[in-house]
Formats: sequence, C-alpha cells, structure tokens
Amino acid sequence: MDLLQDLAWRGLIYQQTDEESLKDLISKDKISLYCGVDPTADSMHIGHMVPFLTLRRFQQHGHRPVVLVGGATGLIGDPSGKSEERNLQTLETVQKNVEGIQKQLEAIFNFDGDNGAVLVNNYDWAGSMDIVTFLRDIGKHIGVNYMLAKDTIASRLESGISFTEFTYTILQAMDFNHLYENFNCKLQVGGSDQWGNITSGLELIRKMQPEGSKAYGVTIPLVTKADGTKFGKTEGGAVWLDAKKTTPYEFYQFWINAADADVVKYLKYFTFLSHEEIEALEKSVKEEPHLRKAQKALAEEMTRLIHGEDSLQQAIKITQALFSGDVRNLTASEIEQGFKDVPSFNATEADANLVDLLVAAKISPSKRQAREDITNGAVTVNGERITDTSYVLQDTDRIEGQFTIIRRGKKKYSLIKY
Repeated sequence: MDLLQDLAWRGLIYQQTDEESLKDLISKDKISLYCGVDPTADSMHIGHMVPFLTLRRFQQHGHRPVVLVGGATGLIGDPSGKSEERNLQTLETVQKNVEGIQKQLEAIFNFDGDNGAVLVNNYDWAGSMDIVTFLRDIGKHIGVNYMLAKDTIASRLESGISFTEFTYTILQAMDFNHLYENFNCKLQVGGSDQWGNITSGLELIRKMQPEGSKAYGVTIPLVTKADGTKFGKTEGGAVWLDAKKTTPYEFYQFWINAADADVVKYLKYFTFLSHEEIEALEKSVKEEPHLRKAQKALAEEMTRLIHGEDSLQQAIKITQALFSGDVRNLTASEIEQGFKDVPSFNATEADANLVDLLVAAKISPSKRQAREDITNGAVTVNGERITDTSYVLQDTDRIEGQFTIIRRGKKKYSLIKY
C-alpha cells in the first residue's frame, strides 16, 4: 500500500487538490512539504497533532517535512473557525510561545539525515516586510472578490471582521509561496479549517512563480468523538503536550479512557502501528472489550511519543497503584501527578491522630463516623488498612516527608500535605 492509500485507510484525507498528479509526484520524487501552527499558547494541545503526525508519515516515506511556527501570523490571528475577533498578543508573548512549541515539534520529528525536518518561523521573512512591499508585491496578486468567496471571511461579514484578520489568508499564502521558492516545498498539509488558506497559497504560487509551477494541498478531517462531545477536552480543560500543563499521567489517562467507539479511529489517526496491529486491536475491541487492549496500546504509543519511555512507565506505575490501592511505593513526584485533582488538606502536628485528621480534612463528617469508618476497615493510610481508632500518624506515614494518602471506601482518595 502506498503512502496516499495508507492515509486514506487511516481516514486522514478530507480534501486534496489534483489527487492523481500528487500521487504521481510523490511516487517518483522525494518532496518537501509543510504544516504550520500559530503560537496562540506556549504549548500545543492534542488537537494540533494530527496534521503534524501526517507530515511525519511522509517523512517515514523519505520526504522532507518543513515545520512552520507562525511567529508573524500569530501576531495577526486566524479568523478560521472563529465567530469574532481574537485578542491580539504582544510580540514578547508570541516569541515565548514559539519557544515552547518548537521544543514539542522537536520531539515529534527526526531532524537528522537527508530528509531531516526543517523548523522555520514566518516572522523571519514577514516580520521585517514593510507595508508598501506587502501591498505591491503580494497584495496585488490576490483579488478582493477571491477573498470574499472564502468561507472563513464570508461567515464573518455580518458580525464583522477587521482588515487585520481579513488579510490573514494572504499572509499564510505568502508563507506557502516563500517555502515553495526557498525550500522547493510542493505540498501544504493542514486541518480541514485551513482549506481556504491553503488554496490562497496555491493561487499566489500560480501568480508569482514561473509558468508551469505546481503545488498541492491536503487537509485532514476534524477529529470528533462518537458521543458528540469535543475531542481533546477533559474536565480540567484542554489536553496539552506540555507536561507542566497536562502531566504525563493525565495525558496517559486521557487516551486510556477512550471510548470503544472512538479508539480504533484514534489508533489510525495518531499512532504509527501497522495495519495488521490496528486490525488485531479492532478485533479485540469487538470480541473482548473488557481487556481494553486497544486503549492500552493507544495510551502507551501516545505517551511514549510525546513524553518518552520513562514518563510512560511512570504513568503506568501510578495507574496500577491507584487501581490496586497500593500507593506506598509511589514517589512524591508521582503522587503530585496522580493526585493532582483529588481533595487535599494541609496538616499540622495537631492532626496526627487519625480520627482527628479524618474530621479536619472532611474525609469523615464527624468523630463518631470516623471511628466507625476505621473500625469497619474502610480507611487506608498509604494503602495500608487501619482498624485501630487510636492510631497516630508517624513520620514513616509521610511519603518523602511531603504526603500521606488516605482512602475512605473503595475510591474516595484524599491527599494530606505537610
């Protein structure tokens, strides 16, 4: 199966220009292709990943990815998918965001070898361009009627769109033309909301490059969930690639909790598992869903890709400890990850008596209930069941001197901090 057939099997092609010609091109030549991201935050989230992972699939077939971070376009704001104007960010904020995103892209791509990825920032060529040059050399080639026909612009005409965002599609077209000219970049890949911007780039290349010049565009479908809820969101918000925003454990948990109705699609979109491996996991979902083999494979592949093997093993360790209740062997760092969202209480020496602590931390509503919980074996301290109502917490109950984990019942965890 060739590359485009593989992308189609995975459901990764939403729209494309001149399919037969592109197929012929990449079967004969090794090309450069690009995908871009605007630094609207200092981290990407998982919704950004599919186009970049698609670029990596091209790289695995010998093509060269050009990875663009929009230091210039991030200062303007893409109107695509937005019903109102974005708030403009300062240059300092955008540059800080660029640095964070570049580190994440370096984890996804191989930058070595003949087809090593190239990282570019459009601020390098757009940031210094004066307005007269922009209008004369670039704007002259893009008609207003052509721009008004773009869905992203037409949908905003009634509610209003500034000239700033109106010109965004020209800036992105300028990127494609620049990369075509300087990196021999023949293909742009983007999310389905980027079709209008991609075709603007093709139009500018047609107008500005020598006759016969040819470039292509491919878009990736929007990732959706079977239940209709938004992909990539949890109760805590977006699932970020930055470990400080979304810990590796939380990242792992997002993928392992994928619904049976979604997991095979995610395996095709996000992982580099073979067709045979994915088909075997699909069979497991149908015949033995309780084993959750597909979810485990998905969580392992994604956590390893973004955070590395050590963080994956740490996430698995935390998951197993929480499932079994045996949390004593967790480190303080692992506890911070695994218990980030559980109720916590800052204890003092006066709270060393277990009964008093259960009440002070609001784990049990009263001392009578606390004693009853302990007597009935419903309370564990760091995974060890305590049935003595006179139990006093010792230094050995403080993991690395920082935490004690108390569980009441089967699932109600509380984190005691010192």
